[in-house]
Order: sequence, then C-alpha cells, then structure tokens
Amino acid sequence: MVITGPLAIAIAVVGGYLLGSIPFGVIATRLGGAGDVRAIGSGSIGATNVLRTGRRDLALITLLGDGGKGAVAVLLAGWLLASPEAAAIAGGAAFLGHCFPVWLKFKGGKGVATFFGTMLAIAWPAGLLAGATWLVVAAIFRISSLAGLTAAALAPLYVLLTNQTPEAKLWMALFMTVLIFIRHHENIRRLLKGEEPRIGAKAAPAE
Repeated sequence: MVITGPLAIAIAVVGGYLLGSIPFGVIATRLGGAGDVRAIGSGSIGATNVLRTGRRDLALITLLGDGGKGAVAVLLAGWLLASPEAAAIAGGAAFLGHCFPVWLKFKGGKGVATFFGTMLAIAWPAGLLAGATWLVVAAIFRISSLAGLTAAALAPLYVLLTNQTPEAKLWMALFMTVLIFIRHHENIRRLLKGEEPRIGAKAAPAE
C-alpha cells in the first residue's frame, strides 16, 4: 500500500528530520577520543570543524555520515512513499534536522555535507555540478566555507539547467541554499574581513 496525502508528508517531515538530527560529528569525535567537537573552532558539528581536531579519519566519517543521512532520507521516502515530492520534503527535513538537531538542543551544523548528500539523491546531475563547484573553489581558494556558499548559491540554477522535475526539487534546493547562507553568517563576516581560516588549519577553542 502506497501512503499518500497529508500522512505521507508528515512521515517525510518527521522521519527526515529525526534522521538528519543524528550528530555524526559529535559521535565520531567522542568515540574517536578527540573530545567534543563543539568545544573547538566554530563549535560546529560538521566535517570541516572535525578536521580542525587534526583527525582526518574522523572528519571523513563525519562527512560520509552527514552526507549519507540526507541521501538516505530522500531514498527511503521515495521508496516507502513512492513520491518524488515526498522524497524532496524528506531531504529538506533531514537538512533542517542537521542544522537544528533535537538531540543537541537545536544547535547543529551548517549543513554543507547534508546538502550535497540530499542533492545527489534527489537531483544527481545538479548535485554533481554543485560538487564540482565546491572542488574548484576549494582548490583555488582553500576556504571550505567559500566553496560551500558558492556551490549552494549555484545549486538552484543547476536544478533549472538540468531540467529536474518535479518542481519540489527546485524548492528544496532554494530552501537549503537560504538556510546555508543563514547558518554561515559568521563565516561570511570573516570572509569579508579576510579572516576566514583555510582548509586543514587547526582552530582555537570555540568562541
């Protein structure tokens, strides 16, 4: 039996949010003996801040976990609910859960890895283009936040250029783009001042 209507939307929102709320950065650093990632650098639970512990293995685990939960939310919703719209909603909910996880008093990460995982699962051509954008910008400037902001800003355009349907995919991309810029407001301030740390740099204790 295929679940449709308001019940399908509710399942997509709640399931996606709870899946997205899993704090892989906190789990990886604690189990890996690197302490609490929230106590260093930006205080974010994402892979970029985990990398500032000097543990590339934990950063990779966090990257895969955070990206994977967005992709799994999309794929599970698409399979269980048989609806691309529900899949897009679940992906957006997972992204929201990562940024504001209930388990951490709604203080989560900035969402770039979850954004990429969600984009690849729901609109893979646009996701690949966004990923390529991140790699190019990161290689040139060596600043993760700048690469993520650039990729996020172009993602809705990539969805349009690759003719992704239904329209819910575009709205999901726009939602994630806006929230990424909001979550990166401090990074944007440092970028404008030329104070943003480069990829791999160790950071001082969190502000």
